[in-house]
Amino acid sequence: MQNTALVLYLSTPFLKPPNRTQNSRFAQLSHSSSPTPTPLGLNFIHGLPPQSFLYALSSSRFNTRVYGSFSISSQRNNKFKVRAASAPENADDTVKPSGVIKTLQLGAMFGTWYILNIFFNIYNKQVLKVYPFPATVTAFQFGCGTLMIILMWASNFVSRPKITSSQLAVILPLAVLHTLGNLLTNISIGKVTVSFTHTIKAMEPFFTVVLSALFIGVRPTLWVVSSLFPIVGGVALASFTEASFNWTGFCSAMASNLTNQSRNVLSKKFMANKEETLDNVNLFSVITIISFILLVPAAIFLEGVKFTPSYLQSAANQGLNVRELCVRSVLAGFCFHSYQQVSYMILEKVSPVTHAVGNCAKRVVVIISSVIFFQTPVSPINSLGTAVALAGVFLYSRAKRIKPKPKAA
Repeated sequence: MQNTALVLYLSTPFLKPPNRTQNSRFAQLSHSSSPTPTPLGLNFIHGLPPQSFLYALSSSRFNTRVYGSFSISSQRNNKFKVRAASAPENADDTVKPSGVIKTLQLGAMFGTWYILNIFFNIYNKQVLKVYPFPATVTAFQFGCGTLMIILMWASNFVSRPKITSSQLAVILPLAVLHTLGNLLTNISIGKVTVSFTHTIKAMEPFFTVVLSALFIGVRPTLWVVSSLFPIVGGVALASFTEASFNWTGFCSAMASNLTNQSRNVLSKKFMANKEETLDNVNLFSVITIISFILLVPAAIFLEGVKFTPSYLQSAANQGLNVRELCVRSVLAGFCFHSYQQVSYMILEKVSPVTHAVGNCAKRVVVIISSVIFFQTPVSPINSLGTAVALAGVFLYSRAKRIKPKPKAA
């Protein structure tokens, strides 16, 4: 049961003494020629000068506290104001459930992130397998994201940011790198298996450490450097034993690591300037729109116009009819933008290290699910290499938590 606090304000030209026939639970007010302490620990002065005094009533029957505050002011104000406020009986009772709710919400966001990523990789691979135009597919996915962003801004689901020219100058390089990173990833997925692409992308921490040292002067600790050895060794072992290995798929995945981590390092520099900072969700939204604008003409230049019926029919001859191709392309585009949007929302709620651990677990889930869905043949040595690389990523995320000891002066 909650306690109720009533706050009463009386403003009159004179104060009528309390009725002594009222309930004996009221504190008695004493008026004498000299100040006399009351049971409530308050002093009242004869003549009642214009100052406030307080009396309290405690009712055990209703478990209620009543606080009355009476004050004398000018004769112009003759008002009696009552304000009621409800306060929890025990503050701890409300803090604990809210903590549980936040944990459940965060768990649901991580689960949504993983599920959307799984479906994106499955639909994306199915589309690229029969429609081998990665630039066109990537541009279409950015277009789906742009449409979703416009709808969110129009419905005020997310507040639309006001971009200054200085902000745009900083965001533009990020958008170029974001565009290249996703395009190269789709080239790799179109050439090799999904599991192998994500095994190669486990090399991201290696590029993060190198680029951070080069561009923002962050020197890695010994623990961080040590965690890179299993990552590099595991990827190398998995590559040597990969049945679908080809140099185009391997090099494009490696190049996507370079561009994506360059984007992340530049984002840190962008976020360091508080005056120029956008929130993560809006920053990603603006980057997506710019990427769509940049990639559409580039896709037409590189691959031509591939939405003609003849190209769609050629895809239908390889296993997917036109309707299935369109539906799965739309679903891939929806999942593509949604899982990245959720990822940025999670990043606003947790630390970058926690997000990195979650990303490592996501990669494991995507690799396992793609192997099961596509029935990818995996040798024991290939599995070992993948496991070692992912274990190295986990160790890297743990090593990032270890703060270097300050140097003695």
